[in-house]
Amino acid sequence: MQSQPGRLISLDVLRGFTMAAMIMVNYPGSEEYVYFTLRHTKWNGLSFTDNIAPVFLFVIGMSITIAYTKRLREKADKGGIYKKIFVRALKIYAVGMFLNLMPDFNIADARWTGTLHRIAFVFLICGFIFINTTWKQQAWITAILLVGYWLLLTQVPTPGYGEVMLEPGKNIVAWFDSKFLPGKMWQGTWDPESILSIIPSCASTLTGMLAGHLMISSKPAAEKVNYLMTAGVISCIAGFFWGLAFPVNENLWTSSFVLVTSGFGALLLGALYFLIDIKGRTKGILFGLVFGANAIAAYFLADVWALIFYRLKFGGAPLNEIAVNGMINAGFKPELASLVYALVFVAFNFIPVYILYRKKIFIKV
Repeated sequence: MQSQPGRLISLDVLRGFTMAAMIMVNYPGSEEYVYFTLRHTKWNGLSFTDNIAPVFLFVIGMSITIAYTKRLREKADKGGIYKKIFVRALKIYAVGMFLNLMPDFNIADARWTGTLHRIAFVFLICGFIFINTTWKQQAWITAILLVGYWLLLTQVPTPGYGEVMLEPGKNIVAWFDSKFLPGKMWQGTWDPESILSIIPSCASTLTGMLAGHLMISSKPAAEKVNYLMTAGVISCIAGFFWGLAFPVNENLWTSSFVLVTSGFGALLLGALYFLIDIKGRTKGILFGLVFGANAIAAYFLADVWALIFYRLKFGGAPLNEIAVNGMINAGFKPELASLVYALVFVAFNFIPVYILYRKKIFIKV
């Protein structure tokens, strides 16, 4: 459980548990049987699953602040930092495309967006913003992005319809993708990882960057917790009320969605920071530390292992179907059987990243 002096163990744990949760909801035992809150909301609304991606972006924002503040203080060459940010973003995007193309590698039918693709663009943009701005400027940029995106979606009529629309496939975001996004879309006429949604996704990461400034400041630890928890509550409340006019929607990544989920991220970090970094309660955090140490590697391995756990047939049926049906026949509720299989899959993915952790191998894409 030892860490580098001054390192936020709570941030590593939050990153790890968020990645583990992402794998769990991405790979249920059966798509047919999933508890409501473990599904992405079909359109407006917020489930547990909807919080995972924005919280991960919040964590990325904090990591940007912590990592690059140190380099800037050491008077590192900005040109070199720009290059590293660009190369890393390019690698993340390449990994995302590899996973999208796997196992058939049919480029003609490729999807050019996805979770890692969004992370790549957001990391690139927010990394460049951080290098060239102060925390106050970053706060203003966050506000401008959120308000600007709100005005874009609520004031600009969808071409072809002549009116403002926020319906699936019938909004300015989907229209923009239909004109400029290559390849196929996840939902046929629209894609949840759209081009324009990169704008508010950057805002999600910028809120993490602002939290990062707080955490590396000289303020007393107890005061940091108070600021985090207060900001989290205010952000959630503001997002809720904004959502009455501009619905909380992960697929469009609305501004209200950013505020609610960033507030949730701040509350989670505040609680973990208090328990782990201040109170020193580290029991049970190894799972999060292991996944957090090699988060992108864990995501990659999960997609690879899924070929065996979800696609390879054993006696005419894939392993997940055999296992879930077996548990249902044994008396499990279908949704519980699906969740148990997902948790087993997460546990299986824990093994290789634990080996890497024990050998102190940390794969940085």
